[in-house]
Amino acid sequence: MLAMNPLSRRHFLNQTGLNLGAIALGNLMRQESQASALSGLDLPTFAPKAKRVIFLTQSGGPSQLELFDHKPGLMKWAGVELPESIRQGQRLTTMTSNQRQLILPGITQFSRHGKSGATVSEWLPHTGSVADELCFIKSMVTDQINHAPAMTKFLTGHQLAGRPSFGAWASYGLGSLNQNLPDYLVLISKMKRPSDQPLYDHYWGSGFLPSRYQGVKLRNAKDPVLYLRDPDGLPRERRRGMLDGLEELNTMRLEKTGDPEIATRIRQYEMAFRMQTSIPELNDISDEPESTFELYGPDSRRPGSYAANCVLARRLAERGVRFIQLFHPDWDHHSRLPSWCTARCRDTDQPSAALIKDLKLRGLLDETLVIWGGEFGRGAAGQGKWDSPEAGRDHHPRCFTIWMAGGGIKPGTTYGATDDFSYNVAENPVHVRDLHATALHLLGIDHETFSHRFQGLDYKLTGVEPSRVVKEILV
Repeated sequence: MLAMNPLSRRHFLNQTGLNLGAIALGNLMRQESQASALSGLDLPTFAPKAKRVIFLTQSGGPSQLELFDHKPGLMKWAGVELPESIRQGQRLTTMTSNQRQLILPGITQFSRHGKSGATVSEWLPHTGSVADELCFIKSMVTDQINHAPAMTKFLTGHQLAGRPSFGAWASYGLGSLNQNLPDYLVLISKMKRPSDQPLYDHYWGSGFLPSRYQGVKLRNAKDPVLYLRDPDGLPRERRRGMLDGLEELNTMRLEKTGDPEIATRIRQYEMAFRMQTSIPELNDISDEPESTFELYGPDSRRPGSYAANCVLARRLAERGVRFIQLFHPDWDHHSRLPSWCTARCRDTDQPSAALIKDLKLRGLLDETLVIWGGEFGRGAAGQGKWDSPEAGRDHHPRCFTIWMAGGGIKPGTTYGATDDFSYNVAENPVHVRDLHATALHLLGIDHETFSHRFQGLDYKLTGVEPSRVVKEILV
């Protein structure tokens, strides 16, 4: 077990006689190694390919049939019952379990892009323009068929809430290279219309890890982080004095009780003080040149939009934030597939591609792992009347597509394949656990030995079931 008890760091300092000043001095020369030391772990365990992660989380289940997984042969099956040899008794949701499973072929045109010849839908032209930078995994598999457990599995490795999120694990293992911002920041799209899809705090929570590792959500409001501003009439120097006094009291209590949450409180108070300057500066994108807004699209000028959040993601990457997660909801197209899915594509296509181009232009892509995807895919049968413009697709966990880029990922590749119905994986399955193992590997972490002891058990992001690093997609 690599992961140490968080208290061991204090024990180590006491036993060796080191002081925080010495560590700070060393940090100036050895930022990477000290970031791991400050997290309390001996990580990374080998040379990492990526320093950070940007996780573009598409909540709701984008349809692989309309976006990436071209199945022209389905046209001859239009309106025909899905063969039992394909379905194989697989579970359906209650929304479609009582209707006939009549096949709805993909409704978009596909074309090949770049030297790699990747097939991408007409609804994602900008994504197609960066196809040679991407690795498409068309054989993703999960175990859960409903949103909350599937997204929880996708982000924490387990379908039940209470486990640490991927971002929290990364923060715990690697620490931060930035002293003025949290290790893990979360941005949620401000939709043009109200969204009825909930995004739960445990998606970016720290679970049983110390709470300092949970994601900090930046709000689409005047105060991006709640309770960050000083009260009216309180001078900054007095606030500084109050925090110094609180730190002395908390330190005395920590030395007496050894409670790691007190250490978290000390750190978070200090971080909040620094964020009073760093967060407004981060959020003010008025210093971006006109070319940035042209690259990310017109919606990048709207605060809180997915496009604006992609600009912020790049700015956070430049500032050394370890894990940056964007959430864009409403990919849940049970009906009105031609309008519902295209709207989400318009929201995300240009900004996602722009982020790849921008990171590459600034020399950041090679050290940044970018992941795009949702918690599952959509089924081959239509939901509702299959040949109506009102038709949609139900949830489908047995196969879906994500893409990855940068940070040690082999560009211009397509990995895995599905059957002729895009219903089952036919070649090279990649379970969500394998995705986590691969991402940790790129960060320099061995998923088999990276664990945290809780209630007498050694927990891992990848759990106890078999998982593997997908080395075929690595450079």
